[in-house]
Amino acid sequence: MVAGGSFASSPVAALAAVGTTRITALTGVTVIDVATGHRAKHQTVLISGDRIIGVGRNLPVPRGATELDLTGKFVIPGLADMHVHSLGDEHVSPPLYLANGLTTVREMAAPDPVLYEWRDRIDAGTLLGPRMVVASQIIDGDPTLWDPNLLHVLVVNDEASARAAVRQVKAEGADFVKVYSRLGPTAYRAILDEARRNGLTVHGHGPDQVSIQQVSNGGQRSIEHIHALALSVSSREAEVRRMQRAITIATGDYNGWFRQVHPIEWIAANSFSRSRAADVFGLLRRNRTRVTPTLTIHNVLDRPDYTSLDPATSKYLSADSIGTYEYVLANLYSANRPPEEIARQQQMWEYHQRFVRELFAHDVPILAGTDTGTPWMVPGFALHQELELLVGAGATPRQALYAATVEPARFLGMSDDLGSVAPRKIADLVVLDADPLTDIRNTRRIHTVVTRGRVITPQARRRMLAGVEAAVQAPPAGRALAAGGCCGGH
Repeated sequence: MVAGGSFASSPVAALAAVGTTRITALTGVTVIDVATGHRAKHQTVLISGDRIIGVGRNLPVPRGATELDLTGKFVIPGLADMHVHSLGDEHVSPPLYLANGLTTVREMAAPDPVLYEWRDRIDAGTLLGPRMVVASQIIDGDPTLWDPNLLHVLVVNDEASARAAVRQVKAEGADFVKVYSRLGPTAYRAILDEARRNGLTVHGHGPDQVSIQQVSNGGQRSIEHIHALALSVSSREAEVRRMQRAITIATGDYNGWFRQVHPIEWIAANSFSRSRAADVFGLLRRNRTRVTPTLTIHNVLDRPDYTSLDPATSKYLSADSIGTYEYVLANLYSANRPPEEIARQQQMWEYHQRFVRELFAHDVPILAGTDTGTPWMVPGFALHQELELLVGAGATPRQALYAATVEPARFLGMSDDLGSVAPRKIADLVVLDADPLTDIRNTRRIHTVVTRGRVITPQARRRMLAGVEAAVQAPPAGRALAAGGCCGGH
């Protein structure tokens, strides 16, 4: 909640407690409380170290403080993209996230241990980037959807291998376990149990052979994408579930999986049941099972022939990343699509938008996430597109912002530190030139970013973006990540 005040009982006491620590004052701003939509005008935000120590009108700026006159600007909490697969080396994704106001990201797979290194270096202050919460390697069933030449995953087919995989990713440094679509029920249950034993949470896909009710009641913390969830609210759920369980693929045949899933999704979409939706969405709400709709990737999956790379941001992608996107689009998404499927998937895009509208209407807790690392997304910039798609689907601008600020903080167990502009909170902030509650597109109008108290000025943002542009044009050097998403629903 936005309020005047400070760490201590008064601003004077708070400033005394700070001692000689450098203080930064953001003055003349309108502070937006995303939880309520309240706008507090003519505010001063005082920052000391990595914390906000005061927010209020007519708050005195202490002598020696660095004052930034931001009259007419709007301040929101730092944004979170809760489903990313970072691209490139440390000179690409981390600065792109920050330049776009993302101060937290949830990395949804760790095919390379360099991601754990980034996370730890950012926490230690030796690498400038957003707070990173990093998944395990993907754990999938046998056969897996993933071609091992594209992405290495841990394949499990029984209880013993599932438990061993959890222990392995714990030792590797994962913050949570990432589960995938082709896990069998026995292995899936073993993963949930072993994760609890090892102090890890489980996030990821709803497996084809496990109902959404079992996923939620079993304790999986988040469900990524709409694929599995949409089947659970069909009046023909028993039938579509039988069809889904009957899917067979060879290792790495993601395209074959799509070709078999799309007709099933079509049946489910045309048999949407409001009563079943009320039951399923009510369960998710009560269990606090978050849903990350990732409309950005559904837009590409449903309409690969009608989407393309934004020329305004393509300069921030390497030729290798663009080439990977083109390969994935041609071979995993578009290959073997008969004309009737193309026509149906156009309509499925409209259904997916209506589906997200229903999620918001039933107060299902939503996380804003993009599946960055899949075509045609550029790290950081993609989140702003996701926010616009959420609003286009029926969310209010405040609800979309909530999904990128307050709800991620709660999901990560950091609501005491993140999600609002208030005393005692970590100083993760975005200063905007215009009000995002009036028009969600205004989240793109970034003036200044503050990450853990460090101010990134407009000039510094321009230098960061120019640095990324230079980095992606340079010859590859050292260890770098491939286009990590590579597929729909990564």
